[in-house]
Amino acid sequence: MKKPFILMSLLVPLMGWAADTTNSPVPAKIGAKAASQNYDQLLTVTGTVAQVSIRPAIVFINLDQPYPDSPFAAIIHPDATNQFGDLKALKGKTVEITGKIKNYHDRPEIILDHSNQLVVVTGSLTTNAPAK
Repeated sequence: MKKPFILMSLLVPLMGWAADTTNSPVPAKIGAKAASQNYDQLLTVTGTVAQVSIRPAIVFINLDQPYPDSPFAAIIHPDATNQFGDLKALKGKTVEITGKIKNYHDRPEIILDHSNQLVVVTGSLTTNAPAK
C-alpha cells in the first residue's frame, strides 16, 4: 500500500508545476548595470543599444556602452537571426531584453532565441522585434 502513496507524492508536485505555467509572473525589470548581480535569474534587462556586432557565427547587442566596457550583452546565434530583422537599426534605441541572465567569462548576457525576448521601447524600428 505504500507504493501508490509514494508514486502520488512524486506526481502531485509535477502536476502542479505543469498547470502553473499559464500564470507565470512577468519578469522584473533591471538596468544593464545591475545584470551582473542577478545571474541565473529570469529578468528583463533595460538599456540603450550602444553597439551591434554582427559576425558570421554570432550577433552581440551591447547595452549602454560598446564592448569591452558594456555592462550587458544580448547574444543571437545564427539559427535565430532571421527573426529579428535589421539588427543594425537597433543602435541608439532603448530596449528591453528578457531571459535568464547567464555568466559568460564574468560578463552578464542573455541568449535571444525568440523575437519576443527583444522589445524596442523608444524610437521606430522596422524589424520583427515587437514594439510597445
